[in-house]
Amino acid sequence: MAEINRAVKGTCDILPDDSYKWQEVEKFMLETSRLYGFKEIRVPVFEHTEVFNRSVGDTTDVVQKEMYTFDDKGGRSITLRPELTAGVVRSAIEKGLVNGALPLKVCYIGGCYRYEKPQAGRLREFHQFGVECFGAGEPAADAEVISLAKSVLNGLGVSKLSLEINSIGCPECRKKYHAALKEFFEAQKDNLCETCKDRLDRNPMRILDCKSPVCSEIANNAPVMIDFLCDDCANHFDGVKAHLNAMGIKYCVNPHIVRGLDYYTRTVFEFVSNSIGAQGTVCGGGRYDGLVSQMGGPAVPALGFGMGIERLMLVLESEGVTLPEPKTCDLFISVVGSAAAVKASELCAKLRAEGFCAQSEISGRGLKAQMRFANKIGAKFLVVLGDDELSTNKAVLKDMSNSETKEVDLDKLTEMLYEALKNSALGALEDSIL
Repeated sequence: MAEINRAVKGTCDILPDDSYKWQEVEKFMLETSRLYGFKEIRVPVFEHTEVFNRSVGDTTDVVQKEMYTFDDKGGRSITLRPELTAGVVRSAIEKGLVNGALPLKVCYIGGCYRYEKPQAGRLREFHQFGVECFGAGEPAADAEVISLAKSVLNGLGVSKLSLEINSIGCPECRKKYHAALKEFFEAQKDNLCETCKDRLDRNPMRILDCKSPVCSEIANNAPVMIDFLCDDCANHFDGVKAHLNAMGIKYCVNPHIVRGLDYYTRTVFEFVSNSIGAQGTVCGGGRYDGLVSQMGGPAVPALGFGMGIERLMLVLESEGVTLPEPKTCDLFISVVGSAAAVKASELCAKLRAEGFCAQSEISGRGLKAQMRFANKIGAKFLVVLGDDELSTNKAVLKDMSNSETKEVDLDKLTEMLYEALKNSALGALEDSIL
């Protein structure tokens, strides 16, 4: 097949039969975020490469292996965003948002790009819903962000979920942990993959997140960060658990969670589904208190999460969750002749101005084919216009759900259709409408 007729590997079209599901999910995500005080932000799909090198971390797989990076026509290194947090932080600093009233709460929905092996729920172009909260350093903020993620997932109907939490400490308590990790992995150095051998000196915590089965097996027996927490980080983690307990949110402590990006500190968490196999993490996030200052802004605490929409859609499907059906055509006007087609355009314009979904024949098909098309698009009502209807200014309105018909005055079609839809049956219409 010619490349022009084939999508790029790792990308996926969202077709009309599925896009309404995405619209329902995205609408619910944004509305739930609003209840928690989060407002939508939209940032560019590409940034200067340094934005991601500094924030995501140059020892991560994302930076080393997965980013789509190129030089633009001005010779600047540009990268398609592999995640959204870094771009949101850049925007919050540049536009002075982190210098205003805090906490600043923002949410977003957008596409991300990573060059990795495509698989179910993991594409090279994928979409994320996420939130970021700046200027809130208390454990209550961690619990609130976790609660928001849970509200979205449960509100959409996802039930087979578990929440896993951990603390990966702060830069101070990580020093002892890094030393312990390095000592542990040094003894296994010959068995590590080449990437992890490089990580050993630069950032041994990244070995814990390696996808290599051999490295993962070795990492299972490594020391855990939770045993090296300083008093402040331990107290913070206890506070997060206390707030979750108070909110009735069940969780388990998984000391092996580290997340895949370098900017995380203290609390990290994942919502994991057991209904889609190995790729079960549908939401992951945590705290990143040093990122804003690292990128040139003020020293404000921050936290957030990202939720993969493709993976979420797989979970919804696997759990048999049904979403509201899309609205269909309210009225389809079949036409016979060019004069009728002109009148149909006039009527459709009036109906659309009143908020109705109205369609008329625009493909030059015969009457039977028009009827079949009206059925296929799920039209609720049907009108046929021809010479007789134009001369009398009346037509027969057909209820497609029960084949009931009623003669209507074309000048009162808008009023009549409103009543018909309101009552869901032509029999409920008052004769006075004619």
